[in-house]
Amino acid sequence: MAQPTLEANLRQLLQEFTAGDPMREGVLWTNLSLRELSRRLLALGTPASRRTIRRLLRKLKLGCRTARKKKTMGHHPDRNAQFDNIARLRREYEAAGEAVISIDTKKKELLGNFYRRGTTFTAETVETFDHDFGSAGQGKLIPHGIYDLMNHHAHIHLNASHDTSELSCDSVALWWEQAGRAANPRATRLLVLGDGGGSNSATHYLFKEDLQGLANRLGLEIRVAHYPPYCSKHNPIEHQVFPHITRACQGVIFHTMDIARQFIEQAKTTTGLRVTVRTMEHVYQTGRKYAADFKHNMKILFDDHLPKWNYRAMPELT
Repeated sequence: MAQPTLEANLRQLLQEFTAGDPMREGVLWTNLSLRELSRRLLALGTPASRRTIRRLLRKLKLGCRTARKKKTMGHHPDRNAQFDNIARLRREYEAAGEAVISIDTKKKELLGNFYRRGTTFTAETVETFDHDFGSAGQGKLIPHGIYDLMNHHAHIHLNASHDTSELSCDSVALWWEQAGRAANPRATRLLVLGDGGGSNSATHYLFKEDLQGLANRLGLEIRVAHYPPYCSKHNPIEHQVFPHITRACQGVIFHTMDIARQFIEQAKTTTGLRVTVRTMEHVYQTGRKYAADFKHNMKILFDDHLPKWNYRAMPELT
C-alpha cells in the first residue's frame, strides 16, 4: 500500500505547488525541485528517492521543460502581402545587381565586469559582479548590424552612446563607404530590409529625415521595406547572423569594447558567413526632433502598395 499512499501524497503536494495554463486543460507545472519534493514527502511519512519521484511525475505528465517563444502576439492583416512584396523586391534587386541589406540592432550589452550566460575554457575561475548595476561599468555596448545578403557578409558597428536613427543611418553609410560600394560595384540603388520599430521605425519622421540625408550623402536611391509587426524574427540578420555572434561570444565577459570586437569577429559558419566589426566613436543624442517643415517638404516617395512600410529616399541634386 506504500505506492498508492506515496502517489496520493505527491498529488497533494502538487495541488498546493502547481500552476496551470488557463488556455490548455491538463498543462501543469510545479516549481518544486526533486530534492524539495523528496523532503516534503519524507515529512508526510512516505520517503521516496528523486528517481522514484521523477517516474511518478512522468506518470502525471509533468515533465522538466523550458518555455519556448513560439506564440505570436498578433497577426497583421497585411502580413502576407508585405512578405510577398519583400520577396518580389529582393528578386528584382538581386537580378539587377543592386545592393540588398538587412539591418537591426543586436541586444545591448553592459561593458564591464558583468556576468554573461555561457561557458568558456579558462585557467582560473571567472568572477563577476553579483549585480548588473550599469553605474559600475563603462556604459552600454550597442551593436548595430548590416547584413549584405548578396555577399553573405555581416558588418557589426559598435557604439556606446544611444541607439538612434542617426546611428542607424551612419552605420549604413560606414558600411557603404568601407565595404559596400566595392562589394556591389554595379549598384545604383540600395534595398534596406528592417523591422518596423527601433532606430529605423516605420512611423518616425526623424528616421525618414535622416534617411534622406543618407541618400544625399551616398548619392544612392535608398528603398526601405519594413517587416510587419510581430515579424522581426523573419528579418534575415536576425536568424542568419545574430545567433552565430551569440554563440561566438557566449560566456565571454565584455570588459571593454575591444574584447567584444575580437570575439564578435570570430563568428563564422560552414556556409561562408563573414563578420567584420568596426567601432563608431560618435556620441548620439536622444530627444532630437525632425525639422518643422520636413513633413511638408520631404522628398520621400511612398509606394502605392502598403506605403506605411514601403518608401524611397531619392538623392537630391546639388
